[in-house]
Amino acid sequence: MKLKRIHHVAYRCKDAKETVDFYARVLNMDFMLAFAEDQVPSTKEPDPYMHVFLDAGMGNVLAFFELPTRPDMDRDRNTPEWVQHLAFEVEDYDALLAAKAHIEAEGVDVIGPTNHGIFQSIYFFDPNGHRLELVANTQTQEQLDELRRVAPAMLEEWSRTKKAPRHAAWLHELEFRGNH
Repeated sequence: MKLKRIHHVAYRCKDAKETVDFYARVLNMDFMLAFAEDQVPSTKEPDPYMHVFLDAGMGNVLAFFELPTRPDMDRDRNTPEWVQHLAFEVEDYDALLAAKAHIEAEGVDVIGPTNHGIFQSIYFFDPNGHRLELVANTQTQEQLDELRRVAPAMLEEWSRTKKAPRHAAWLHELEFRGNH
């Protein structure tokens, strides 16, 4: 089997209309489709829902379910809120800074830019509590090649020790040299 691409990713939302409005206004995503049913097609379970789909660019689709008969949504309290997130790529660092200004003008708190050595990021939350990241790539091909080369050794060392391997420590050392 060879996968073609991700068709869509789906998350829960508190309010479908508020969610669509936020992604259209803050991230300029087009509202594509909506499905609403009184039962789950795959299980036939009675569970009314609204399922909305947004265009995240280049054939990527972000979807949300509003489930009005279920208990209020929450997040996994055993996982730090910075771990689970959706990351979207922007054109370049200038576009990242412009996006930050736009998002802040919409009244949304933004963290960053944060230097990850091979890309810069900003972080913020949608109205449902989902953490979002916008990324501007800044890497060179040599950096990517080196990261690919050391990845298996890093994973093996982590698997044995559960301590952060130093194979790619140079990524975060770049931050202190003022690179962006």
